[in-house]
Amino acid sequence: MNGIFAIDKPGGITSNQFMMKLQHALTSSQIFSKEIQRATAERMREYQQQTGKKASKRKLRKVSKVKMGHGGTLDPLASGVLVIGIGSGTKKLANYLSGTVKEYEAEALFGVSTTSGDVEGEILSRNSVAHLNTEDIKSVEEKFKGCLKQTPPIFAALKMNGKPLYEYAREGKPLPRAIEPRQVTIYDLKLFPDTLSKNHKYPILRPESGEVKDDIKLLNSGLLDDTLYFSKEYCESRGMESEVAQIERPLPITEQETGQIEKFGNEYRAPLLHFTAKVSSGTYIRSLISDIGKAVRSSSYMVKLTRSQQQDWSLNRRNVFKLEDFIQRDEKVWSKVLELVLEKGAEIDVVDELAKAEKEFASEKQKTEKINQVNDDHNESNLSTETLAVETHPNEANTKKRTIDEIE
Repeated sequence: MNGIFAIDKPGGITSNQFMMKLQHALTSSQIFSKEIQRATAERMREYQQQTGKKASKRKLRKVSKVKMGHGGTLDPLASGVLVIGIGSGTKKLANYLSGTVKEYEAEALFGVSTTSGDVEGEILSRNSVAHLNTEDIKSVEEKFKGCLKQTPPIFAALKMNGKPLYEYAREGKPLPRAIEPRQVTIYDLKLFPDTLSKNHKYPILRPESGEVKDDIKLLNSGLLDDTLYFSKEYCESRGMESEVAQIERPLPITEQETGQIEKFGNEYRAPLLHFTAKVSSGTYIRSLISDIGKAVRSSSYMVKLTRSQQQDWSLNRRNVFKLEDFIQRDEKVWSKVLELVLEKGAEIDVVDELAKAEKEFASEKQKTEKINQVNDDHNESNLSTETLAVETHPNEANTKKRTIDEIE
């Protein structure tokens, strides 16, 4: 089997770790075993001809498992659509690594900024949320929709002087220079009605020592001072000469707010930011969340992220597999649907096709069980008839036994 399909990656695991789990499940199946055996035998012959030696397990490692790759990394914290290429389909993954439109659903909390832009980072600042109102929050939909400049977060795979940014961050080393903003496109941005609600499950991050950790000095990245940009379209519609947002600095957290947080502890709930965004490749949702916080003179960090769509693969269109489909279902079920998806692409409703295949498999299994039961009953009937014949005609049976003995 060769081609492209999509799978729903859960949160809490890296894209590569998740892909290895999927790869193990497919490699262990009987569906791919013949292809793997053929590829292994062919590689063994080639190596023998080229070197005159027998290929070791290490030399056969690449061909002894399903060839696989993915079309765009998801943050470990994030869940959702991960495009997978298998076999020759891996050559098509380049089409998904740049130039594709992606859609995300994100949840964040106002009032805190972190080094990573999400719940797993260290606190950089604590800001007021008392002034936030629906009108100001709603305005960000227009301010960030279109082409705009965005500064990537320091916990990113982008390289500076040949070294990924996140390695500087994890080592606590200063960056050689400030992170350059990049051009991205926000095709659509819509806030959910529950934005600013405090009726949610997420406790606010609190400093462990009671003091805000000043990691910004260690990282020397200017995370709090990154320039904020609005979209080109918004600025032009307002006759603004520059895309640099003229926003005053975020308001510091008040003593009253600090007192409320200390009083309620983990029961305290900060205002929620909840939105969907359709964006270009290279857009960082964590940076978008941080920028939205700055735009309303506060701060914000991500607590949940789901990639709901990448190109034509969408959770809403139900053309995305789950890992459980390959682990918990019989191979005869998922292989039939996978083959269909690899042939026809994103037009296949995976959920419906799996349900049909499961029903057909159950029906075939039931028929097989009935046939086996009939055969068992028939065999038992024949055995009973033979036993009865022996008991009814013992002399005839003894005669047959003597005849056999004489022949032998």
